[in-house]
Parts: sequence; C-alpha cells; structure tokens
Amino acid sequence: MKESEILTKAPGAGAIYGNTLESFVVAEIPSTMQNESLVFAENTTSFANEPTYFFSPYPYDTEGWKARHAEHVECLGPRGPITDNVRVFRGHPRNFPDPGLGSYEILGMDRDLCFERETRLGPYGLPTAFEEGDDLDWDGVNWGELQSHCQNRNKARFDVNVSPGLYNTLEKSEQAISDGQVLNSETQDRIEARWNPSKAQEDEPSRQTPPKDKEPRTSILLRADTGREYTNNDRQVIRSLITELSLRSGGEYQVFLLVYVKEDMDIWSSDESYRLIIEKHIPREFWDMTILWNTAMIQKAYPALAPDALLEPSLQFSPVQLFMQEHREFDYVWNWGIDARVIGHHYDMLTRLAEFAKKQPRKGLWERNQRYYIPSFNGHYDTVFRQTVEEAHAAGSVWGPPDIPAIQPVGLKPPVATAEEDDYKWGVGEEADLITLSPIFKVDGSDQVRGHRPGADLPHRAQLLRMSRKLVDVMHNEAVRGNHLAPETVALVHGLKAVYAPVPVYFDRAWDGAQLERWLNDGPRGERGMEWGMGATWDSRAVTPQRLYNHWLGYEDARVGGLEWEAGHGRPCLPGMVLYPVGE
Repeated sequence: MKESEILTKAPGAGAIYGNTLESFVVAEIPSTMQNESLVFAENTTSFANEPTYFFSPYPYDTEGWKARHAEHVECLGPRGPITDNVRVFRGHPRNFPDPGLGSYEILGMDRDLCFERETRLGPYGLPTAFEEGDDLDWDGVNWGELQSHCQNRNKARFDVNVSPGLYNTLEKSEQAISDGQVLNSETQDRIEARWNPSKAQEDEPSRQTPPKDKEPRTSILLRADTGREYTNNDRQVIRSLITELSLRSGGEYQVFLLVYVKEDMDIWSSDESYRLIIEKHIPREFWDMTILWNTAMIQKAYPALAPDALLEPSLQFSPVQLFMQEHREFDYVWNWGIDARVIGHHYDMLTRLAEFAKKQPRKGLWERNQRYYIPSFNGHYDTVFRQTVEEAHAAGSVWGPPDIPAIQPVGLKPPVATAEEDDYKWGVGEEADLITLSPIFKVDGSDQVRGHRPGADLPHRAQLLRMSRKLVDVMHNEAVRGNHLAPETVALVHGLKAVYAPVPVYFDRAWDGAQLERWLNDGPRGERGMEWGMGATWDSRAVTPQRLYNHWLGYEDARVGGLEWEAGHGRPCLPGMVLYPVGE
C-alpha cells in the first residue's frame, strides 16, 4: 500500500508515540464519571507534577445497586483486604490524536483518564519509583484459591440453581454417533473433575443479606499454550485482570488460564500427569486457575466433527464450549487472548462494552456490525451513521433469523413483521449474546461453516468476543452433531443478538476519515473489506500495538522511548484502549 507508506511521513504521523506527562492538559471540567469514580491520591509521583487519583468504576456502594442486590462482600488479595484502586491522571497529553475508529463517547468511557505504567501496574509487581520496593513473594500467591474464596463470600448474589450442562447428555442421545465413539466413563469422570474444580471450602460464616436480584457471572478464559514463556509483564497483567475483575467485583467475574497442550500425550491418563504439565509450563501462582486441553480431548468429545474442523482457527471455540457445559454457573464467557492488553481499567472497559451492546436496537444491527465506525467520516453514531446504514440497505436488512429448513431458531422473534415497522425499539435493553471488538463481516466461501447439512445455503459471518451461555450451548449442540459453526454464524441463523462494539482504535499514520472509509469499508454497500498495513493499534498483522506498548513500558523502540529518552521528554501516558497483539 503506497498510500500507507506515504502517510508514515505525513504531518501528524506517529503522534501516538512520544506524548507524555510533560505536555499534560488537565481536564478543566470533570466529567460525571470523574466526579463519581475518582478519589484524590495524597502521595505524589517522582516523575510528574500532576496529581493522581484512585479510579473506582464499581457500583457496589451506590444506593441504587444496594436496593436491587444482595450485599457485596469485600474480598482478600495477596496482601490482605484490597483497599486501593488503580491510579490515573485526569486529563491527556496535549498532542495526542483522536481515535481513527471507534469512540469513547458512545461507549460511555472517559477519554480524560490517562494511564501511566507505574501507577497502573505498580500494585501487581512492576517496580515503582514512588513507593517502597515490592517484597511480596508472588510464587506464594494462589490466585485460584483467592478467586474461589471470594466467590464463596458473595454467593448470595449469584444463582446457584444453574441449568444442567449438555456435555454429558447430548452426545449420548445423538443417534448419528455410533456406539464406542463416546468417552469411556473413567476418562469422562477425569475430564469433568478437571473442568469443574472444587470450590474453596466454606471456612467462615456467611454475612449475606437475603437474596434480591441475582447477578450474572462471567468467566474470562485467557488463551495460552504450553510453549509460552511468561514474561514479567504477562504476570503483572494476569494479576491485574484477576484483581480488578474477580476480587474487586466479589466474584462477578472469574479468570482462568485455558492452556492448549501442544505435546502429543494423554493428559487425562492420571491426575499426576495432568498436574506435572501445569507445574512445568505455568507460573506457580496460576497453577490452581489453569485448565488444560488438547486436540485428542476435542476429538473424543466431538467424534462426529470432520478432521479439518480440528485445526485452528476453528478449534479455538471447542474448549470454550466444553468449559461452559461444565461451568453452568457462568452466564457469559470472554474468549480472551493472552496477547491482548487493556490500557485502562479492566472492569470499566468490559462493563462499558456490555452496556453499549445492551442499549443497541436490533433494527439495522447486523448492517452496522458489518462496518467500522469512523467518527470523523460517519458522524454521530445513533443518528447520522444509523441513517446512512439504513439507506445503504434499503432493499432489505436482517430482521430476525433467516428461514432455513431444519433449523429451529433459539432467539427471539421480531415483535413486528418488518424492520420498517419498528422505531429502533426492539432489542434495546436486551443483553447481547455476542460482543465483538471488530466488525462482523460477510465471508463468502470461507471455512466458517463446515459440515453443516450439505448444500444448505447458510449466510455466515466471521470474527472475535464475549459469548452468552445460550450461544455457546447451540455451538456445542451443533458440534456434537458434527457441524462446525462459528459464533457469528450461530448468532445470525438463530436470531441471537450480536453487537460489534466500536472500541477506540488509533493509527500511527496520518489517515483522515475519508481515506479510512475508502480502505476499510470498501465492500459493495460500505461493509468492511479486507485490509492490512494500516498501522492500527488493533490489528493482528501490525507492529503498532507492540511498539506503542513498548514505549508505554519504558523501552526504546524505533528510537523513541526508553529511560534515557524519558529523562528528557517525560513519562508516556495513554487513554484507555485495547492493544493487540502484544507479547508474542
């Protein structure tokens, strides 16, 4: 792409690099979020004149939340009761650019919360210049036990009468699977024991109030494999995920390491062999939150799948399906790459994504999902952008599940016959069954539909994601029957709610809105096309995410950053965003 190369040298290129606290602009008028969620931190830093604030996005102390839910009980961390929150700076570096894609405003996020590495990761083991050295023995921390104990303290908040899983029933009831193909009972018992580890014992009396509204629970599956060398930053990020999502929320979230065993071995032969693999490949502090899986296990669980469905990227959803069958206590699951990084607060980020998806009306939703939201080109999301998409698809849009023989949709039926009769009301307030961080685009002739009724004319999409238990159950059911369907396709054909949440994405090149639209939304009616070499902070083929993260961590990359550079330019500070990929 010659245009992309030219724009690396145009005015404004590289503006995401090199902006620091030395050119900091304080937010003159605090936002509602800042007024409600920030508390002044008395001790200052040695590297900045600006004050820091503790950021607490949790709702548990509000009267509205307390009126609807059982008591939120505080949990213990590695150092005892968790008292402090993530530190932030209130404002932004003067010359930091606007995001090329996505929007803080439509997600309800605050762009004027700025995150610096020491104030962000200091509590999780990153050495800091403004606090005493970290003398905590991290290898002595058991994050799995801490999470289980935390959930138990808050058990009155959650529904313990969960529906049974399909894992032990569907494959046995399918007439298409011949005798001898299902798991033998000994192996199945061992798998079930590993995929549903025992919870911590109730070692203290409950301090709960009588149950009120039951809250949904969400699992975070951090994807890794046995070949990974865990860096200090990997460990710090995992600790922050657990603390901010699981322990601070009282068990609303729970974090697991879902580890693919690449070696050709029977991981289910004995408890000892299973444990030895964990102890060999996983840092000690994460042993008791680790779940192993391999291809042979998927073959045994889904014997009717075609061999090519056991290859990446198709294979990635199979262990998620089995996990959700055994862990019925979770309503949602995040399929989360260990090579993604959130610059920002994990709880705030995931809550905002879920709230945005819940507010989205179903009318025109699949069409909006198909394209990047470029604010400088598309205009206001809920008015101009929505209207533009509707006009582009005036000939007809997705309205409920398509009429496909032999498929009985599990999703809701539209309240009116056509989209034209709806005033963007249907779907508002409905939780999304699928949330992706990139557009859900059409992929004609791809491998995202495999083994599903020869000759069936299935529309399909491809992408990445929070999934509901309902969605994963359908995917599991199809896999038992030998049909591989990606989550986007299942959501489409079953009439489930799927939402692309436009997280802010930055570029290290001087693209304007019209250029981004031309390159990114170049489909027949403005849908997303295929792109590469754009220099985005969320792009599996770009070096930009790693480079920006290196600068933020204090490393030199492309002659920018590093401790010597920072001595003359100041400490990097970034607004909330998701970087991918990082650390591979």
